[in-house]
This record gives sequence, C-alpha cells and structure tokens, in this order.
Amino acid sequence: MNKRERYNIPHDSIITIAGTVGVGKSTLTNSLANALNFKTSFEKVDTNPYLDKFYADFERWSFHLQIYFLAERFKEQKRMFEYGGGFIQDRSIYEDTGIFAKMHYEKGTMNAVDYETYTSLFEAMVMTPYFPHPDLLIYLEGSFDDIIGRIRERGRPMEQQTPLSYWEEMFHRYDNWINSFNACPVLRLNIADYDLVHDETSIDYILEKVGHFIQQSRKWKSGQLT
Repeated sequence: MNKRERYNIPHDSIITIAGTVGVGKSTLTNSLANALNFKTSFEKVDTNPYLDKFYADFERWSFHLQIYFLAERFKEQKRMFEYGGGFIQDRSIYEDTGIFAKMHYEKGTMNAVDYETYTSLFEAMVMTPYFPHPDLLIYLEGSFDDIIGRIRERGRPMEQQTPLSYWEEMFHRYDNWINSFNACPVLRLNIADYDLVHDETSIDYILEKVGHFIQQSRKWKSGQLT
C-alpha cells in the first residue's frame, strides 16, 4: 500500500504550502511530493522581468511586480487543475495580496490608486466561486527564534544582510494574515513538531494530518458534513 492510500489522500489533491521566509516551505514541498508521488510547483524567480528592477526601486516597480506575480500564480493554479491535480505548491497566490502588496501600500512604496487597482483585480480573479482553490493550505509556523535560526543556518547572503527588524515584521504580518484567512481549509503545522532533514519518517506525522483534513474538507463540500 502506498502512502496516498494509507493516509486516504486523493490522487488529484492540490496542496499549497505557505509561511514566512526560512520556515521550510521548499523542504516540505519536496518531501510531500516524494511521499505521495505528486508533482511540485515552485515559483519561477529566474524568468521574472521585474525582480531586479524592483529591488533597485521599490516605489516605482512594486505594482508591476505584484501584477506579474498575480498573473503567473493565476496561470499556474489553472494549469494544476487542468492537469488533473496531484500537486504540492510552494507559496500561495493569497500571500501576495494579504502580505506583500498590503505591506507596500502601508509603507508607502505602492500608492493608494495602484493598491486599489491591484486588490480589485485580485478579488475579481481569485476570490470567486470559479477560481480553483486548493484542497488544503498547509501553514508552517514556529517561534521567531526558531525561524531566525533556520535563516541563519542556510546562510543565503541576501538574507544574512537583511535587518532583523524586517524578519520580525514579516513574522507578525504572516501571523495576522493566517488568523483571518478563510479562502480554503488550513492545516497549521508547527516546525518544532517534525524534522524532515534529520528524520524522514516524520513525514508520516504530517501525512496523517493532511489526509484527515482533506477528507473532512471534501465531505463538507459535498454536504455530508454540516
């Protein structure tokens, strides 16, 4: 019996992983995909035509960057469903508007007109019954100290040069966002409760929870739960 059958996870499931930088999204994405024989969906950073310009001038390019992300994530979400599911997705379409675009607006690096245009477009494209929302969003959380420890451990130069205050702000913005998120079912996982790097069997702990959540979600959608 394979792990999909053992934990009652449908072969056409689409599972999205969300959480702040350094929390382990990519590691969990790969581990779940390997365990379930699913495909992965990662953000395509190398082909983004706005990223370098954005880092050089936040105020001028923040709107362009967010529109680009919205279009690319929308197309990717559509592609996964048209393919027939069976995907683990690293980062969700919902984080862009709930965290990053909102942050630019509040910090003054996106003006009010652009922010209103962006959020209106997001609502029209994504927050409708016609948009193919994932079966489950897994939100990775942990203490601020644990997350900072992981960022330092992986040692990416740009992240090491980023002020601690920025990571703290992102930590709180993610916490506020997930507490009001309701676009699809959410499974919250604390990174202190498993260790995929040093204990591969800890994926079973996660798969058991995933299977339960997806089954409950599908029963609710079909009217078997009220």
